[in-house]
Amino acid sequence: MSPLAARLRPQNLDEFIGQKHLLGSGKALRQSIEQGTLHSMVFWGPPGVGKTTLAKLFANLTEADFITLSAVTAGVKEIRQVVEVAKQNLAASKKTIVFIDEIHRFNKSQQDALLPDVESGTFILIGATTENPSFELNNALMSRLRLYVLKALSTEDLITVINRALQDPRGLAHKQFIFPDDLKKHLATAADGDARKLLNLLEMLSDLVAEGETVTPELLKEVISTPTFRFDKQGEYFYDLISALHKSIRGSDPDAALYWFCRMVEGGCDPRYIARRIIRAASEDIGNADPRALTLALNAADVYERLGSPEGELALAQAVVYLACAAKSNAVYMAYKAALQDLPKYGSAEVPLYLRNAPTKLMKNLGYGKEYRYAHDEPHAYAAGEKYFPENMPERKYYQPTDRGLEKQIQEKLKFLKELDQKS
Repeated sequence: MSPLAARLRPQNLDEFIGQKHLLGSGKALRQSIEQGTLHSMVFWGPPGVGKTTLAKLFANLTEADFITLSAVTAGVKEIRQVVEVAKQNLAASKKTIVFIDEIHRFNKSQQDALLPDVESGTFILIGATTENPSFELNNALMSRLRLYVLKALSTEDLITVINRALQDPRGLAHKQFIFPDDLKKHLATAADGDARKLLNLLEMLSDLVAEGETVTPELLKEVISTPTFRFDKQGEYFYDLISALHKSIRGSDPDAALYWFCRMVEGGCDPRYIARRIIRAASEDIGNADPRALTLALNAADVYERLGSPEGELALAQAVVYLACAAKSNAVYMAYKAALQDLPKYGSAEVPLYLRNAPTKLMKNLGYGKEYRYAHDEPHAYAAGEKYFPENMPERKYYQPTDRGLEKQIQEKLKFLKELDQKS
């Protein structure tokens, strides 16, 4: 017997669950399917949301020849073979749909091989991907495809999938076991928006419960051994999570920051990567408002190297919470970017002679270091009025300290020094 997920694959749009934003009444994609209006497209979304099912529904309702290519094993040779079949179908007034799952795995040459026949309409291309197509597909191919974004199924959608599976003769209607509503919700949550994963877990559960029996929390726990979260190492979802962590720290929300940190750790992210991003946040978003943040971030990274997982992760969590609570300033970050922008404007501007080092007699004779004012010999240890920029470059004010945390004191000190400059 085929797996439950395969047996319950929707045969028509009425059986399809979720994606109301695309398949609701009057929506363009639903109209295309119902009217049999074919066009090349790409479905982008997480696993188990119906990308392959929608492609097959298109083929069934239009009576098109449905050909699947593997993005892992197919090369240009296989693409050419498909093109020949599509041309034969076209001569017989039959349409061809070429479905490529995980199309983001196709390299540039493979994608380029698709272009002429997609453009000419030799076949209809339907691609499916879990990765952002704007990163993975070249512009030439993307311009010939319509993009449809599919969303992870909601808990309510997944409970509907459970109920249908329990009642459908193709599913588990013959088992007639009792499944309490609260445990259905628990199972749906564990599936994390993935209908395929949900049906696989439900099938495992049905193998453990006898006909007429009631599913218990203990039985369900056997099936859901560990929590599962969507997480793609180095994929878009990966960067979405780290972005949420960084922005929660910047937004001074320690609870949200801790949540995203735990999501990444539990999802399998290397804590060393998180440690590097925490260190970056300490400089970019806190800076001199609280210099201890950078020290604590570095210490947490060092503790993780000494202890490893899971003990070292607590030190990273401590740093995440501290950084979220710390006073915020991006003044150094903005000053750094502004200084970088000035480099090409002034080229390799010469260092003024009085600021140069003079380790040899020749250099001294040339005036290196002459008339340099040693700050520690001046009142307030400050050489008021001294210039430190290149002579052909106007003085710039890159660093604008905020009035938060330690930077408030820095601001006051710089204001005092400026007054000394004006008096001099």
